[in-house]
Amino acid sequence: MSDETELRNRLEQFRGDVHRLETEIGRVLVGQKEVVRSTIIAMIAGGHVLLEGVPGLGKTLLVRTLAEAVEGRFSRIQFTPDLMPADLTGTNIMGEHADGTRRFEFQKGPVFANIVLADEINRATPKTQAALLEAMQEHCVTVAGITHRLDGLFFVLATQNPLEMEGTYPLPEAQLDRFFCKILVPFPDAEEMMGILERTTSTEEPKVEASFPSRRILEMGRLAREIVVAEELGRYAVDLCLGTHPDNPRSGHFIRKYVRFGVSPRGAQSMLLGAKINAILDGRFHVAKEDMKTVAFMVFRHRIILNFEGQAENISTDDVIRELLEDR
Repeated sequence: MSDETELRNRLEQFRGDVHRLETEIGRVLVGQKEVVRSTIIAMIAGGHVLLEGVPGLGKTLLVRTLAEAVEGRFSRIQFTPDLMPADLTGTNIMGEHADGTRRFEFQKGPVFANIVLADEINRATPKTQAALLEAMQEHCVTVAGITHRLDGLFFVLATQNPLEMEGTYPLPEAQLDRFFCKILVPFPDAEEMMGILERTTSTEEPKVEASFPSRRILEMGRLAREIVVAEELGRYAVDLCLGTHPDNPRSGHFIRKYVRFGVSPRGAQSMLLGAKINAILDGRFHVAKEDMKTVAFMVFRHRIILNFEGQAENISTDDVIRELLEDR
């Protein structure tokens, strides 16, 4: 078997596995297909997701269902103002042993899991948020000078409610940049609402029927990175990233008028990885500009900072990205 044929077979299996995972999630979650696809792309890419939407749209259900579909340990953390960093990472406790000696032992916190739901992350203080975001970036936590690794699949999905902002601690832009993407969860349409009512008001409780090995997610992530991107498309990704900066000569009038700071290099990295996965799922073995445009919204929207004029005129970062893509 040639290398090309072997790669083609591996990519076909990649697509089949993602389709199977989406099918299992669809047994429980009604609609939200784009949200599910974006979440899976981020998980395969090795990133983390920030889910934003009003209450009752199934954000928590999505994470729970994904955890049921993927083998591994699931942990849910309800963020509250009194939550402390040690409540996430764990702490040293005094333990007594059979020989009568007593010594400190590390008790792992809920962050030591494969899939972690950080529910309403903007309810906790910045100190606690930083503890989680450090684990997301470094894949380890340090307690009493000892570093503990977070091995295997480590995927954080954080939710936040954009309506009730009183008593919350919005994530600083530097910490938002640690998320691979920000996904806006839309309100369901009439047909989806009927499906939700049928599933939630009957005696039958839909469940995930097949599990998906977490190690397979890591294998798919490594395979996606093997996809070659032409230099021209790499420069296109750089051009899109730099085009969000108002001080860049190639930025448009709209961006110079409403944007204060543009996308960081992490945004370009996330877009390229997401484009590779999107190309595979679309049945292609090469990245096209359309793939970058498809993932641009979810990887850019939380990395663009509007200026005062943009906020005053109620401009959204999605409006900025839309103008950016139309210019290119």
